[in-house]
Amino acid sequence: MKKLIIITAFILCTFHGVAQIVNVEKKFDLPLVLNESSGALFFNDKLIIHNDSGNENKLYELDTISGTVTRTVTVTNATNVDWEDIAQDDQSIFIGDIGNNSGARTDLKIYTIKKSDYLNATEVTAEIINFSYSDQEDFTAHLNNTEWDAEALISYDSENLILFTKNWINGITKAYTIPKSTGTYTVSPLPQTLNSGGLITGATYNPSTGKIYSIGYTSVLQPFIWVSENFTENDVYSGTNTQTLLTSLGFEQAEAITHIDANRYFMTSESFKIGPISVKGKLVSFSTNDEALSIIEPDVNFVGFYPNPVKDVFFIDGIEFTSIEIFDTKSALIYRGYNDRINVSALNKGLYFVKINLKDNSYIIKKLIKG
Repeated sequence: MKKLIIITAFILCTFHGVAQIVNVEKKFDLPLVLNESSGALFFNDKLIIHNDSGNENKLYELDTISGTVTRTVTVTNATNVDWEDIAQDDQSIFIGDIGNNSGARTDLKIYTIKKSDYLNATEVTAEIINFSYSDQEDFTAHLNNTEWDAEALISYDSENLILFTKNWINGITKAYTIPKSTGTYTVSPLPQTLNSGGLITGATYNPSTGKIYSIGYTSVLQPFIWVSENFTENDVYSGTNTQTLLTSLGFEQAEAITHIDANRYFMTSESFKIGPISVKGKLVSFSTNDEALSIIEPDVNFVGFYPNPVKDVFFIDGIEFTSIEIFDTKSALIYRGYNDRINVSALNKGLYFVKINLKDNSYIIKKLIKG
């Protein structure tokens, strides 16, 4: 006998429907100081934005009602060579100095800032992750004609970021995992790619839905959004990928996207001028249908899930699954793994939700008590 469980504190959406993007609205023109906005993040109920190449090494908090900048934070040991996206996890903010319009850079890096530092000061020092692509052999400069540019970065789990390339040659986007730990890495592409039909310029991973929303534009500056879902492990393009053209926006150089909750998003565009046409950068909002839904949990005997409460290690058996995710009561993803033995000794005591992703793209939710 199955039982129906409604989870309100833990927001999860069905993975079987196609996301619908609705209520696309231009909120206002961005202030002049953000006319080259390139990355956006929603943290501490604030929208944080940065500019791209050649601009200052600063993060700007934007009031989404008045359109004014209310706070600026400087990363003192960083240079904005070409900041292109920003991501976050529970502890840190990650700034991707990953832009590479000519394909010639050998100094690609990601700056890591502690959130506690960001909240308590207007000047912060970052740790640095250096990386290069394992499959890049040619570093000859080809301006706006390279496959080694990148403008999109997400925080995927507790250990890894994922970067998405901006392929000027044929629009085929590759994804690369990059460790969050300070160091120097050579990163390799994930198996599946995306034929984006344009240039991917920003991305956000929404742990409340398990979906990745990527933004970009075509050769005629038609903005679009790709939704990637139902993927296997971290091979983010291995599932269903759906494109939506944002025709109501007209011509926009879409640059950044961030989620606010399970079904609300902000995106920004950069100002541009082509001949007599001059367009200001904008803040845009939209909604999706990824709302909290009821889920079905099988009988407790259907899955071996023990011990519960747990102190150090718990086990899952009796079922085939693709991945295990653990969320706290604020719906923040704090663990992702692929084994039936999960070590939670580092977690604080309290209530957690374990999401068991099954091979048929459904899932099971279990409550876990950490003692």
